[in-house]
Amino acid sequence: MRYILVLIFISVFSTDSKSIDTLKLKKNKKFYTFLAAEGIVLTGGITYLSKQWYSDKKRVPFHFYNDLRGWNQVDKFGHFYASYIESDIGYSLMKKFNFSEKKSLYLGGFQGLILETPIEIFDAYYDGWGFSLSDMVANAAGSLFFIFQQKIFKEQIIKPKLSFSRSKYARVANGYLGKNNIVSEFLYDYNGYTFWFSISPRSIFPKSKIPKWFNVSFGYGSDGMIGEFKNLSSYKGVEIPNFERFRQFYLSLDIDFSKIKTNSKFMNGVFTTLSYIKIPLPTLEISQKKIQGHLIYF
Repeated sequence: MRYILVLIFISVFSTDSKSIDTLKLKKNKKFYTFLAAEGIVLTGGITYLSKQWYSDKKRVPFHFYNDLRGWNQVDKFGHFYASYIESDIGYSLMKKFNFSEKKSLYLGGFQGLILETPIEIFDAYYDGWGFSLSDMVANAAGSLFFIFQQKIFKEQIIKPKLSFSRSKYARVANGYLGKNNIVSEFLYDYNGYTFWFSISPRSIFPKSKIPKWFNVSFGYGSDGMIGEFKNLSSYKGVEIPNFERFRQFYLSLDIDFSKIKTNSKFMNGVFTTLSYIKIPLPTLEISQKKIQGHLIYF
């Protein structure tokens, strides 16, 4: 999932604590320096990814591609998730640079849509890909989801999260879902992803004694997918076993590490990063018309 890698490029650079702590200076001069540097990092990251991703693709004129039904919409949740977090980071940076709440909310809050759009433009010029309107809708929804909550609640009541684990399908797909290592499978295997919406009961019952960091999460994923719209029977001359494609829905416990405060800037940074990831905890799964429990699910 390329948009997740772009998110990693931005997240790592944007959360450099030393840089952020020294940038609250006169007229935000260092903000613009930071912005230019971030632009260079983003450009380099996208350029690298485009060369890796399109190396075997033919360049063609700009065209559209309807992939709304692809990968049982797991891909769309990925776009939503990446855009949401980039918007969260954009808003936080604008606040740290002493911009007003309004400017931080709208200029920073739309960073997800802004950062994800170049990926769609790249796609539009390569055979087998194309400009996806449904991807753009998911990107816009991620940014708007952040902005709406911040505007209405002054905080993020519902937090999108991600979990990933290697699936059995990649091992029999002859490289179609990755090259037998976790980094490659993270890019190609949509079966390994689960996207979550995590909420604290304390937000609903503010007078309760439930810890603020205690959350309940609702998840979505899909299994059995060896192909975007339908499964392949073979890949590069090797036969692939037949699997049933099915959706998965989850209910799980969770922890919001961003609600755990420490006196350590380093640990606060670690906890902020962890707040975007679903922690492995007991989970109920509803799929294939049955309910099953997992003592630990990730």
